[in-house]
Amino acid sequence: MNATQAKRYTDLNSHLKERFGKRVQKLTVDAGFTCPNRDGHTGTGGCIFCNEKGSGNGAHLLGTSVSEQIRQGRLALFKRYKAKLFLVYFQAYSNTYAPVERLKALYDEALAFDDVVGLAIGTRPDCVDEEKLALLDAYSKEKLVWIEYGLQSAHDTTLAAINRGHDVACFKEAMALTRKIAPEVKICAHIILGLPGETREMMLEGARLLADLGVDGIKLHLLYVVKDTPLDTLYLNGDYTCMEEDDYVETVCDFLELLPPEMVIQRLTGDPHRDELRAPQWPLKKGTTLARIQATLESRGTCQGSRYIKPEHA
Repeated sequence: MNATQAKRYTDLNSHLKERFGKRVQKLTVDAGFTCPNRDGHTGTGGCIFCNEKGSGNGAHLLGTSVSEQIRQGRLALFKRYKAKLFLVYFQAYSNTYAPVERLKALYDEALAFDDVVGLAIGTRPDCVDEEKLALLDAYSKEKLVWIEYGLQSAHDTTLAAINRGHDVACFKEAMALTRKIAPEVKICAHIILGLPGETREMMLEGARLLADLGVDGIKLHLLYVVKDTPLDTLYLNGDYTCMEEDDYVETVCDFLELLPPEMVIQRLTGDPHRDELRAPQWPLKKGTTLARIQATLESRGTCQGSRYIKPEHA
């Protein structure tokens, strides 16, 4: 970790500033994709925690183009952060789940802006192939490209229980193919803490797995209950209990200690939409949670990588 960082983990903002020399802000767009776990290709209904927006902002449904979303986002992010460079994040649903011709048109549209330094593509490990990764490889010669794979859990039993539609082996295969076809593309993995039936030790096995695989970045999410989802039904019936903030903070700190110090931490908790959130309510105060994570690491005298053990094959 950079010695000048106040944080005890390698955060994305600092990583991007080190690379580009100034602040780079992630700018989220919704390009109107769907998901193979909703349209019947893999399954229907989606993951138990996902609603009809697929973690997006619904901009595509309002008819707002990618270009217009970028123009609006740039203005808002400049006013808030004085940001002048942007990483366009294709977030909603599975953003490689389309013919490569459509993907190229959308990605080209985003990269047409001079102040866009790269792309972050949120997707599933079962939604990539050699042709799509070759497209991302071509972009990576000139721009920063991240592909974000939703793994969510290191346990196949959990993935089945949440109706994920793929297993851990699928993630490993996608990662290996990405390294082979697009070696300059950075890989970020998404992990959810608090999934039904998982103990803290089970969650930490996710940290060990991703550390061993050598992903470039990670996003940690709290499993919160979104209204009108299968998880919402479980919660209302008393069949699911949300993580308390104390438990979440301690688990995140344990998780960070097991990761290699150079891994980029893109997120430590989620951003629920207030009007969609059923429970718990504490994630709405994200700043408080992040401050508690920092304070806990300080009180422990630890940081990202404190308990990391480099794999023998590395």
